[in-house]
Amino acid sequence: MQNKIEVSDFSFYYGDFQALNNLNIPIRARQITALIGPSGCGKSTFLRCLNRMNDTIPGARADGRVLLDGENIYEADVDVVTLRQRIGMVFQRPNPFPQSIYDNVAYGPRILGMARRGSLDQMVQESLEAASLWGEVRHRLKDPALALNPGQQQRLCIARAIAVQPEVILMDEPCSALDPVATLRVEDLMRQLVDSYTIVIVTHNMQQAARASDWTGFFWLGRLVEFGPTEAIFSSPQQELTEAYITGRRG
Repeated sequence: MQNKIEVSDFSFYYGDFQALNNLNIPIRARQITALIGPSGCGKSTFLRCLNRMNDTIPGARADGRVLLDGENIYEADVDVVTLRQRIGMVFQRPNPFPQSIYDNVAYGPRILGMARRGSLDQMVQESLEAASLWGEVRHRLKDPALALNPGQQQRLCIARAIAVQPEVILMDEPCSALDPVATLRVEDLMRQLVDSYTIVIVTHNMQQAARASDWTGFFWLGRLVEFGPTEAIFSSPQQELTEAYITGRRG
């Protein structure tokens, strides 16, 4: 099975504080990898390391390698704008721009010069279709995105990420602000998208990780305690700490 991303001996620091310690993680192509663990254990920091979003933090630095299709994204000559096009991000709370539904999805292609005027409509429609939102908004594309309900807003943010044609989609607790029905819609959407994209999701929801992912990594205090197929992690974990966390005895 091919790895889309290979993380090797990777550590990350905020100034003198070491947030991530010597991580080795294979992220399989066109599979869903879930990262679980208690708050503050480094999951979201690690996720942001995968498209170098932490670069803007003063004093932040990384050691080790993160290979995307065999090339280290932390080499000095890497174009970070191109990297973030290839590895998109969906955040914890829906964050649509204060613009129309259409302009939210069209934003990235416009900025990156990806779409001619005639093809932009098609790119917007295809992205909304891929995010299972087109049928709900096709007749009101000029309406404000902020008028959508939270579940629709999050799917719009997924459509916005898809619009720039990424290869990997990172999701940082994308359902934490959603109700159970909207959560299941996003989970169903992830299962559809994985045919075309590699997905990495951070979640505190143990049931979500078990339902939606193919692989699971358990983080504890900046370290990767265990990584493996999701079914094995939840049914027969190899580490005592993993079992204690999954069963609620630790965490």
